[in-house]
Amino acid sequence: MKFYMAPGSCTTGIHILLEELELPFEVWVVNIPAGDNRKPEYLALNPRGTIPTLVLDDGNVLGDYLAISYWLAARHPRRKLLPEDSVLAAKAMSLLSYVTGHVHGQAYTRIFTTDAYTADATQHVAVQARGREMVTQAFELLEAWLPDEGYAVGNFSIADPALFYVAFWAEHLKIPLPPRCQAHYALMRSRPVVQRVLREEGYR
Repeated sequence: MKFYMAPGSCTTGIHILLEELELPFEVWVVNIPAGDNRKPEYLALNPRGTIPTLVLDDGNVLGDYLAISYWLAARHPRRKLLPEDSVLAAKAMSLLSYVTGHVHGQAYTRIFTTDAYTADATQHVAVQARGREMVTQAFELLEAWLPDEGYAVGNFSIADPALFYVAFWAEHLKIPLPPRCQAHYALMRSRPVVQRVLREEGYR
């Protein structure tokens, strides 16, 4: 498989899942600031120009975080990356959807891609401040969803690496995490695979 990613981005979550499953894959780094994601050869794979993108062994292309996570879980059912209980599985998917769609797709984008919200540079500080406010509010909601200890829906699942990457961003932006979110982040940081992925992506 070919895995198109950018170190320290949302693709870190997929990187964790691939390593957890011990799957062979080639890494192709997409330099977003340099515009690699807008080049014709990349758009031919992922017309939206987003990351991550995973090209499967049979040539099929998955260009969405949620879709890749689901495929990995469905393709390797014995690893139980989605709970067997249908309610818990639905909760994992709901959590994954909220993290990728709102926390990342609405809140963090105001901080990282401010230009997409306004061309008026005088408004950038306000847009970024609103993004930080939304991130804080999102973690307060996640705090209510998470258990007192352990992973998001019982055993380790596809929801946990997604929660990890948005908490990882919060740490680097110095946005405080509430207790359960902080505990979950620490639990993920303790996993050997997560530590290895961070080293591979250039973090110490």
